[in-house]
Amino acid sequence: MSTAREVHLVRRPHGFPDAQDFSLVERELPAPGAGEVEVANRAFSVDPYMRGRMNDVPSYVPPFQLNQAMDGRSVGEVTAVGSEVTDVAVGDLVLGNLAWRDRGIAKARHLQKVPDVSGVDPRAYLGVLGAPGLTAWVGLLDHASFTAGDAVFVSAAAGSVGSLVGQIAKQKGASLVVGSAGSAEKVSWLTGELGYDAAFNYKDGPVTEQLAKAMPDGLDVYFDNVGADHLEAAIAVANDNARVAACGAIAHYNDTDDDATPGPRNLFQIVKKRLRIQGFIVSDSLDRFPAFLEEVTPWVADGRVKFSETVVDGVEHSVEAFQGLLRGENTGKMLVKVG
Repeated sequence: MSTAREVHLVRRPHGFPDAQDFSLVERELPAPGAGEVEVANRAFSVDPYMRGRMNDVPSYVPPFQLNQAMDGRSVGEVTAVGSEVTDVAVGDLVLGNLAWRDRGIAKARHLQKVPDVSGVDPRAYLGVLGAPGLTAWVGLLDHASFTAGDAVFVSAAAGSVGSLVGQIAKQKGASLVVGSAGSAEKVSWLTGELGYDAAFNYKDGPVTEQLAKAMPDGLDVYFDNVGADHLEAAIAVANDNARVAACGAIAHYNDTDDDATPGPRNLFQIVKKRLRIQGFIVSDSLDRFPAFLEEVTPWVADGRVKFSETVVDGVEHSVEAFQGLLRGENTGKMLVKVG
Protein backbone atom coordinates (compact mmCIF):
# COMPACT_ATOMS: atom_id res chain seq x y z
CA MET A 1 0.00 0.00 0.00
CA SER A 2 1.09 3.57 -0.71
CA THR A 3 0.86 6.51 1.65
CA ALA A 4 -0.85 9.66 0.43
CA ARG A 5 -1.05 13.18 1.79
CA GLU A 6 -4.14 15.17 0.87
CA VAL A 7 -5.89 18.36 1.92
CA HIS A 8 -9.42 18.06 3.29
CA LEU A 9 -12.00 20.82 3.69
CA VAL A 10 -13.04 20.55 7.35
CA ARG A 11 -15.03 23.78 7.78
CA ARG A 12 -16.87 25.99 5.31
CA PRO A 13 -15.15 29.38 5.08
CA HIS A 14 -16.94 32.54 6.14
CA GLY A 15 -15.46 35.23 3.95
CA PHE A 16 -11.79 34.79 3.11
CA PRO A 17 -10.66 31.15 3.62
CA ASP A 18 -8.65 30.54 6.77
CA ALA A 19 -6.01 27.86 7.30
CA GLN A 20 -8.26 26.36 10.00
CA ASP A 21 -10.84 25.56 7.31
CA PHE A 22 -8.52 22.84 6.00
CA SER A 23 -6.56 19.87 7.28
CA LEU A 24 -3.58 17.99 5.84
CA VAL A 25 -4.38 14.30 6.17
CA GLU A 26 -2.10 11.32 5.69
CA ARG A 27 -3.69 8.02 4.75
CA GLU A 28 -2.88 4.70 3.18
CA LEU A 29 -4.03 4.03 -0.37
CA PRO A 30 -5.25 0.59 -1.33
CA ALA A 31 -3.88 -1.09 -4.41
CA PRO A 32 -5.79 0.02 -7.51
CA GLY A 33 -8.79 -2.17 -8.26
CA ALA A 34 -10.30 -3.23 -11.55
CA GLY A 35 -10.21 -0.35 -14.02
CA GLU A 36 -8.23 1.83 -11.62
CA VAL A 37 -4.72 3.31 -11.56
CA GLU A 38 -2.53 4.95 -8.96
CA VAL A 39 -1.14 8.34 -9.94
CA ALA A 40 1.73 10.22 -8.29
CA ASN A 41 1.11 13.90 -8.91
CA ARG A 42 3.77 16.14 -10.35
CA ALA A 43 1.71 19.32 -10.14
CA PHE A 44 -1.86 20.43 -9.60
CA SER A 45 -3.97 23.50 -10.07
CA VAL A 46 -5.68 25.80 -7.60
CA ASP A 47 -8.36 27.96 -9.21
CA PRO A 48 -10.72 30.80 -8.27
CA TYR A 49 -13.86 28.71 -8.93
CA MET A 50 -12.85 26.47 -6.02
CA ARG A 51 -13.86 29.21 -3.58
CA GLY A 52 -17.49 28.87 -4.64
CA ARG A 53 -17.38 25.10 -4.21
CA MET A 54 -16.41 25.59 -0.57
CA ASN A 55 -19.89 26.99 0.12
CA ASP A 56 -22.77 24.58 0.59
CA VAL A 57 -25.06 26.32 -1.87
CA PRO A 58 -26.56 25.32 -5.22
CA SER A 59 -24.24 26.09 -8.12
CA TYR A 60 -23.15 24.79 -11.51
CA VAL A 61 -20.93 22.19 -9.79
CA PRO A 62 -21.51 20.30 -6.51
CA PRO A 63 -19.87 21.76 -3.39
CA PHE A 64 -16.79 20.20 -1.89
CA GLN A 65 -17.73 17.75 0.83
CA LEU A 66 -16.44 18.24 4.36
CA ASN A 67 -13.74 15.86 5.61
CA GLN A 68 -12.98 14.66 2.11
CA ALA A 69 -10.08 15.45 -0.19
CA MET A 70 -10.34 18.51 -2.38
CA ASP A 71 -10.13 17.94 -6.11
CA GLY A 72 -9.19 19.75 -9.29
CA ARG A 73 -6.98 19.31 -12.32
CA SER A 74 -3.65 17.58 -11.90
CA VAL A 75 -0.84 16.11 -13.97
CA GLY A 76 0.99 13.07 -12.70
CA GLU A 77 2.69 9.79 -13.48
CA VAL A 78 0.96 6.43 -13.38
CA THR A 79 2.71 4.31 -10.74
CA ALA A 80 0.44 1.24 -10.58
CA VAL A 81 -2.43 -0.20 -12.59
CA GLY A 82 -5.25 -2.53 -11.64
CA SER A 83 -6.78 -5.25 -13.70
CA GLU A 84 -8.76 -4.50 -16.86
CA VAL A 85 -6.69 -1.35 -17.57
CA THR A 86 -5.51 -1.22 -21.19
CA ASP A 87 -5.32 2.44 -22.17
CA VAL A 88 -2.60 3.62 -19.77
CA ALA A 89 0.53 2.01 -18.36
CA VAL A 90 3.00 2.58 -15.56
CA GLY A 91 5.16 5.57 -16.45
CA ASP A 92 2.54 7.39 -18.53
CA LEU A 93 1.90 11.06 -17.78
CA VAL A 94 -1.80 11.69 -17.33
CA LEU A 95 -4.22 14.51 -16.63
CA GLY A 96 -6.95 13.99 -14.06
CA ASN A 97 -8.83 15.39 -11.08
CA LEU A 98 -6.48 14.49 -8.24
CA ALA A 99 -5.53 17.95 -7.02
CA TRP A 100 -4.69 18.92 -3.44
CA ARG A 101 -2.88 15.60 -2.85
CA ASP A 102 0.45 14.01 -3.69
CA ARG A 103 -1.01 10.75 -5.02
CA GLY A 104 -4.35 9.10 -5.46
CA ILE A 105 -6.45 6.41 -7.10
CA ALA A 106 -8.56 7.18 -10.16
CA LYS A 107 -10.62 5.36 -12.74
CA ALA A 108 -8.48 4.95 -15.83
CA ARG A 109 -11.37 6.09 -18.03
CA HIS A 110 -11.37 9.45 -16.23
CA LEU A 111 -7.74 10.18 -17.15
CA GLN A 112 -6.24 11.57 -20.34
CA LYS A 113 -2.71 10.98 -21.52
CA VAL A 114 -0.66 14.15 -21.72
CA PRO A 115 -0.05 14.97 -25.41
CA ASP A 116 3.59 14.63 -26.42
CA VAL A 117 4.20 17.92 -28.23
CA SER A 118 7.68 19.26 -28.83
CA GLY A 119 8.27 22.50 -26.97
CA VAL A 120 5.25 22.13 -24.67
CA ASP A 121 5.74 21.30 -20.98
CA PRO A 122 3.15 18.88 -19.55
CA ARG A 123 2.17 21.49 -16.95
CA ALA A 124 0.87 23.68 -19.77
CA TYR A 125 -2.15 21.39 -19.94
CA LEU A 126 -3.19 22.67 -16.51
CA GLY A 127 -3.15 26.25 -17.74
CA VAL A 128 -2.66 27.74 -21.16
CA LEU A 129 -3.64 24.48 -22.93
CA GLY A 130 -6.09 23.33 -20.28
CA ALA A 131 -9.38 24.57 -18.89
CA PRO A 132 -8.12 28.15 -18.34
CA GLY A 133 -6.99 28.34 -21.96
CA LEU A 134 -10.26 26.94 -23.26
CA THR A 135 -12.10 29.44 -21.05
CA ALA A 136 -10.22 32.33 -22.63
CA TRP A 137 -10.73 31.03 -26.17
CA VAL A 138 -14.45 30.22 -26.04
CA GLY A 139 -15.21 33.28 -23.93
CA LEU A 140 -13.62 35.66 -26.39
CA LEU A 141 -14.60 33.99 -29.65
CA ASP A 142 -17.91 32.27 -28.92
CA HIS A 143 -19.50 34.31 -26.15
CA ALA A 144 -18.11 37.79 -26.83
CA SER A 145 -18.34 37.27 -30.61
CA PHE A 146 -14.94 38.85 -31.17
CA THR A 147 -14.19 40.05 -34.70
CA ALA A 148 -11.03 41.56 -36.17
CA GLY A 149 -10.82 45.27 -35.43
CA ASP A 150 -12.52 45.08 -32.03
CA ALA A 151 -11.07 47.01 -29.10
CA VAL A 152 -10.80 44.61 -26.14
CA PHE A 153 -10.52 45.16 -22.39
CA VAL A 154 -9.55 42.28 -20.08
CA SER A 155 -9.71 42.45 -16.29
CA ALA A 156 -7.41 40.33 -14.11
CA ALA A 157 -5.32 40.24 -17.27
CA ALA A 158 -2.25 38.76 -15.58
CA GLY A 159 -4.11 35.65 -14.43
CA SER A 160 -4.18 32.29 -16.17
CA VAL A 161 -7.29 33.14 -18.21
CA GLY A 162 -6.85 36.85 -18.75
CA SER A 163 -3.25 36.60 -19.92
CA LEU A 164 -4.34 34.36 -22.79
CA VAL A 165 -7.44 36.38 -23.74
CA GLY A 166 -5.41 39.39 -24.77
CA GLN A 167 -2.91 37.30 -26.74
CA ILE A 168 -5.69 35.53 -28.65
CA ALA A 169 -7.26 38.88 -29.43
CA LYS A 170 -3.93 40.14 -30.79
CA GLN A 171 -3.49 37.00 -32.89
CA LYS A 172 -6.99 37.51 -34.27
CA GLY A 173 -6.53 41.14 -35.27
CA ALA A 174 -7.78 43.30 -32.39
CA SER A 175 -7.35 47.00 -32.93
CA LEU A 176 -6.49 47.60 -29.27
CA VAL A 177 -6.01 45.31 -26.26
CA VAL A 178 -5.99 46.76 -22.74
CA GLY A 179 -5.64 44.91 -19.45
CA SER A 180 -5.92 45.65 -15.75
CA ALA A 181 -3.73 44.04 -13.10
CA GLY A 182 -2.76 44.57 -9.49
CA SER A 183 0.90 45.60 -9.59
CA ALA A 184 3.39 47.56 -11.65
CA GLU A 185 5.30 44.33 -12.34
CA LYS A 186 2.21 42.68 -13.81
CA VAL A 187 1.46 45.73 -15.92
CA SER A 188 4.99 45.59 -17.32
CA TRP A 189 4.61 41.87 -18.04
CA LEU A 190 1.39 42.46 -19.96
CA THR A 191 2.80 45.18 -22.18
CA GLY A 192 6.40 43.99 -22.38
CA GLU A 193 5.99 40.22 -22.79
CA LEU A 194 2.42 39.48 -23.81
CA GLY A 195 1.90 42.25 -26.34
CA TYR A 196 -0.94 44.13 -24.66
CA ASP A 197 -1.17 47.61 -26.16
CA ALA A 198 -1.78 49.17 -22.75
CA ALA A 199 -2.38 48.12 -19.16
CA PHE A 200 -2.97 49.80 -15.83
CA ASN A 201 -2.76 49.01 -12.13
CA TYR A 202 -6.30 49.15 -10.77
CA LYS A 203 -4.88 50.13 -7.36
CA ASP A 204 -3.50 53.40 -8.78
CA GLY A 205 -6.86 55.14 -9.09
CA PRO A 206 -10.51 54.82 -10.11
CA VAL A 207 -10.84 52.08 -12.70
CA THR A 208 -13.28 54.05 -14.86
CA GLU A 209 -10.86 56.96 -15.14
CA GLN A 210 -7.90 54.75 -16.00
CA LEU A 211 -9.88 52.70 -18.51
CA ALA A 212 -11.30 55.77 -20.25
CA LYS A 213 -7.77 57.17 -20.61
CA ALA A 214 -6.47 53.88 -22.04
CA MET A 215 -9.44 53.47 -24.42
CA PRO A 216 -10.50 56.97 -25.50
CA ASP A 217 -12.46 55.57 -28.44
CA GLY A 218 -14.32 53.08 -26.28
CA LEU A 219 -14.35 49.29 -26.08
CA ASP A 220 -16.16 46.70 -28.17
CA VAL A 221 -15.44 43.62 -26.04
CA TYR A 222 -14.96 43.27 -22.30
CA PHE A 223 -13.75 39.96 -20.85
CA ASP A 224 -14.83 40.14 -17.21
CA ASN A 225 -12.97 38.22 -14.53
CA VAL A 226 -13.60 40.68 -11.70
CA GLY A 227 -17.09 42.24 -11.66
CA ALA A 228 -17.65 45.16 -9.25
CA ASP A 229 -15.86 48.39 -10.23
CA HIS A 230 -14.33 46.80 -13.33
CA LEU A 231 -17.70 45.89 -14.77
CA GLU A 232 -18.99 49.35 -13.95
CA ALA A 233 -16.01 50.89 -15.75
CA ALA A 234 -16.46 48.68 -18.80
CA ILE A 235 -20.13 49.61 -19.06
CA ALA A 236 -19.20 53.29 -18.83
CA VAL A 237 -16.54 53.08 -21.55
CA ALA A 238 -18.35 50.61 -23.81
CA ASN A 239 -19.35 51.55 -27.32
CA ASP A 240 -22.88 50.91 -28.53
CA ASN A 241 -23.54 47.20 -29.11
CA ALA A 242 -20.44 46.13 -27.20
CA ARG A 243 -20.29 42.59 -25.83
CA VAL A 244 -19.29 41.36 -22.39
CA ALA A 245 -18.11 37.81 -21.70
CA ALA A 246 -18.88 37.34 -18.00
CA CYS A 247 -16.35 34.71 -16.97
CA GLY A 248 -15.89 35.43 -13.26
CA ALA A 249 -16.30 37.98 -10.50
CA ILE A 250 -13.40 37.47 -8.14
CA ALA A 251 -14.14 40.78 -6.39
CA HIS A 252 -17.23 39.06 -4.95
CA TYR A 253 -16.01 35.54 -4.17
CA ASN A 254 -15.42 36.19 -0.48
CA ASP A 255 -18.54 38.28 0.09
CA THR A 256 -20.70 37.52 3.11
CA ASP A 257 -24.33 38.45 3.69
CA ASP A 258 -23.31 41.37 5.90
CA ASP A 259 -20.29 42.51 3.87
CA ALA A 260 -20.90 42.49 0.13
CA THR A 261 -18.80 44.26 -2.49
CA PRO A 262 -20.92 46.84 -4.34
CA GLY A 263 -21.91 46.04 -7.91
CA PRO A 264 -22.17 48.41 -10.91
CA ARG A 265 -24.23 51.57 -10.39
CA ASN A 266 -24.72 52.28 -14.10
CA LEU A 267 -26.73 49.28 -15.26
CA PHE A 268 -29.20 51.40 -17.26
CA GLN A 269 -26.39 52.09 -19.72
CA ILE A 270 -26.75 48.45 -20.77
CA VAL A 271 -30.13 49.45 -22.16
CA LYS A 272 -29.06 52.77 -23.67
CA LYS A 273 -25.99 51.28 -25.36
CA ARG A 274 -27.70 48.02 -26.33
CA LEU A 275 -24.95 46.01 -24.66
CA ARG A 276 -24.90 42.22 -24.55
CA ILE A 277 -23.65 40.50 -21.40
CA GLN A 278 -23.20 36.75 -21.72
CA GLY A 279 -22.33 34.64 -18.71
CA PHE A 280 -20.73 31.29 -19.44
CA ILE A 281 -19.30 28.16 -17.83
CA VAL A 282 -16.42 26.48 -19.64
CA SER A 283 -17.72 22.99 -18.92
CA ASP A 284 -20.57 23.73 -21.33
CA SER A 285 -18.00 24.00 -24.14
CA LEU A 286 -15.88 20.89 -23.70
CA ASP A 287 -16.80 19.87 -27.25
CA ARG A 288 -14.69 22.84 -28.38
CA PHE A 289 -11.49 21.45 -26.82
CA PRO A 290 -10.18 19.79 -30.02
CA ALA A 291 -10.59 22.97 -32.08
CA PHE A 292 -9.03 25.03 -29.30
CA LEU A 293 -5.99 22.77 -29.04
CA GLU A 294 -5.61 22.64 -32.81
CA GLU A 295 -5.37 26.42 -33.02
CA VAL A 296 -3.58 27.38 -29.81
CA THR A 297 -1.05 24.54 -29.36
CA PRO A 298 1.12 25.71 -32.29
CA TRP A 299 1.06 29.25 -30.90
CA VAL A 300 2.36 27.98 -27.55
CA ALA A 301 4.92 25.62 -29.10
CA ASP A 302 6.52 28.32 -31.28
CA GLY A 303 6.33 31.09 -28.69
CA ARG A 304 3.68 33.27 -30.29
CA VAL A 305 1.64 32.82 -27.12
CA LYS A 306 3.53 33.13 -23.84
CA PHE A 307 2.49 32.09 -20.37
CA SER A 308 3.75 32.25 -16.82
CA GLU A 309 3.36 30.05 -13.77
CA THR A 310 3.50 30.89 -10.09
CA VAL A 311 4.61 27.65 -8.46
CA VAL A 312 4.28 26.77 -4.76
CA ASP A 313 6.27 23.74 -3.68
CA GLY A 314 4.61 20.97 -1.66
CA VAL A 315 1.09 19.71 -1.02
CA GLU A 316 1.43 20.99 2.54
CA HIS A 317 1.38 24.53 1.11
CA SER A 318 -1.78 24.09 -0.97
CA VAL A 319 -3.83 26.38 1.26
CA GLU A 320 -1.22 29.15 1.09
CA ALA A 321 -1.22 28.82 -2.70
CA PHE A 322 -4.99 29.15 -2.82
CA GLN A 323 -5.00 32.12 -0.46
CA GLY A 324 -2.31 33.77 -2.58
CA LEU A 325 -4.42 33.23 -5.68
CA LEU A 326 -7.40 34.97 -4.08
CA ARG A 327 -5.14 37.86 -3.07
CA GLY A 328 -3.84 38.20 -6.63
CA GLU A 329 -0.28 37.18 -5.76
CA ASN A 330 0.08 35.01 -8.86
CA THR A 331 1.28 35.94 -12.31
CA GLY A 332 -0.28 33.54 -14.77
CA LYS A 333 -1.28 30.09 -13.54
CA MET A 334 -1.05 29.25 -9.84
CA LEU A 335 0.27 25.70 -9.43
CA VAL A 336 1.34 23.47 -6.58
CA LYS A 337 4.40 21.34 -7.40
CA VAL A 338 4.56 17.88 -5.87
CA GLY A 339 7.77 15.95 -5.32
